[in-house]
Amino acid sequence: MTNQSERPLRNPATAVDLELFRYIEEHLYTAVISDSLDELGYRNQAFREYIRPLSPDDKFAGWARTFSYVDVFHIPPDPYAAEIEALDSVLLGEVVVASTGGSLQNAPWGELLSTAARARGARGAVIDGLVRDVRKIQQLGFPVFVRGIKPVDSKGRGTIIDYNVPIECAGARVSPGDLVFADYDGVIAVPAEVLPEVIRMATDKVKKEDGSRADLLNGAYLKDVFAKHGVL
Repeated sequence: MTNQSERPLRNPATAVDLELFRYIEEHLYTAVISDSLDELGYRNQAFREYIRPLSPDDKFAGWARTFSYVDVFHIPPDPYAAEIEALDSVLLGEVVVASTGGSLQNAPWGELLSTAARARGARGAVIDGLVRDVRKIQQLGFPVFVRGIKPVDSKGRGTIIDYNVPIECAGARVSPGDLVFADYDGVIAVPAEVLPEVIRMATDKVKKEDGSRADLLNGAYLKDVFAKHGVL
């Protein structure tokens, strides 16, 4: 596992960050974010279609805190040490993004990790793998997007090999500090270097879509609406 001193320095979210997250959650949606990334040439930032919310209303935006899991087939002397270290590193305003290499044997996330992440100020979690304790997570109100559900422990099945490092999660490349946004349509990762431009473009597209919707409701033909607003 990477030495802590070699990982990027991270800080808790500021008041400005939290306001940005609220704006994204209230005014934007993953589809317009994805379209804006497409326009800028970032065409592979949407997570795979099988990543779904545990509750239909789950939604969040925040900075990525990445975890990298691998399968194991033995129980080590201290099976939870790396997991505890990674979870305790989570900062206010972050989203846990966990890659498992597509594992379907390991359920690395459950109620207690959700509770701990929420207490650290995390805004949600994306697990490219299996989770358990679903009803308790739902009762907690912590939004989690997952690949599937299975009531098994991670001990002897999977372990974290690193965290706060670049990963691939459900087909999308994610680096620490990227913006991760999730709603019912799915999950999208926005590279930090293009975030301001993506937010500007997505906001502009929402306004154009609002105009298109109003014209269509008034009976305008789609051809004419598209010529006027330039969006579909």
